Formats: sequence, structure tokens, C-alpha cells
Amino acid sequence: MPLRVLGVDPGLTRCGLGVVDVEGNRRATLVAVGVAGTEAGTALDARLLAISEAIELWLDTHSPDVLAVERVFSQLNVSTVMGTAQASGVVIAAAARRGIPVALHTPTEVKAAVTGSGSANKEAVGRMVTKILRLTEMPRPADAADALALAITHAWRRGALGPGQAATQGSASSGGGPVQGGLTAAQRLWAEAEAKAKRARF
Repeated sequence: MPLRVLGVDPGLTRCGLGVVDVEGNRRATLVAVGVAGTEAGTALDARLLAISEAIELWLDTHSPDVLAVERVFSQLNVSTVMGTAQASGVVIAAAARRGIPVALHTPTEVKAAVTGSGSANKEAVGRMVTKILRLTEMPRPADAADALALAITHAWRRGALGPGQAATQGSASSGGGPVQGGLTAAQRLWAEAEAKAKRARF
């Protein structure tokens, strides 16, 4: 049974939404992708309501096993951070009402997972998402591609394998390179980058 993940790149103007199914051999398949949001001049209550209604619809329509949401970081633009945090809260609350677990992932973690580099730009992330999901066109806007990258990252990090299952080695590729030992090239690079980051903190 594939693991279905709904990735959410939160924002008031554009909230990226992407659903992927990830099989036991880590092969990821696109289910749905899109964006929700409002114009910048819209009142805050109306903006949050629009996000709430959109996430409720996506949860009801696609019934994900888990949500992967981008972790909010402090930035210079406080108003942007506040809006992102408010949108995140609406999304997390909607999942909680349904008993769906929520995982938070940092932008650096997502970039490293899908490209092998934590400093990759949005274009590079979009290209790798396109390759991983075997798409003919890159998802647009970037918020949509970021949402898919979040979903892929969570599935790869947590593993799409059920208890007692083993990854198929040397068979289907998730698009990040040949599968070796259950990991793609991008996954191995991400694991190495994460290990280096941990060592640097100690």
C-alpha cells in the first residue's frame, strides 16, 4: 500500500498543495498539485478562511496518510513570517481535526532531500521534482513544486516501507538516481549532508 503524503508550502497569497503516493521501493507518483490563496489586499480573516476551505477540500478529496508542512523560520520580513505562520496553523488544525499526523520539514532539509544540496535554488528543486515524479512539465508556480518536494522529502525520510517489508534494490528509481541499498543518489547525498550538519552542531 503506497504512503500518501500531502505537502503544504504555507502562505496567504499562495499556499502550495501537492499530493504524492510513494511505494515501498520509494517510487513517487503525482496524485494532485495546485495552489490556494488570496490577493494581498484581502482582509486577514477572509484570507485565512480561504486557506481553511482549500485544505479541508484537499483533505476530504485525497485522504492523505500524513501532512508534510514547511517549518516556519524567522526572517527579516516579520509580516511575511506572521502570514506564513497563520496559514500553517490553519492547515495543522485541519489535519488535527481528522487525526492526520503532521510533520514539519525545513527548507534546507527539503532541498537536500530532492537535489542533494541544501543550498539549491527553487529552479533546481522544481527540475528534480519533475524528474522524480516523471512529469512532462515543471509544476508551476514554484509554491506548487515546493509542496511536492515537501511530500517527497517526508516519504523518503520516514520511509514508505511497512513493517517487515524491504526496499527493492536496483529496481525502480524514484528519479533521484539509481536505487542502491534502498537509497537514491539524492537520498544518499541528503543523508551525508544531514550527518555533517549534526557533527557541526557538536
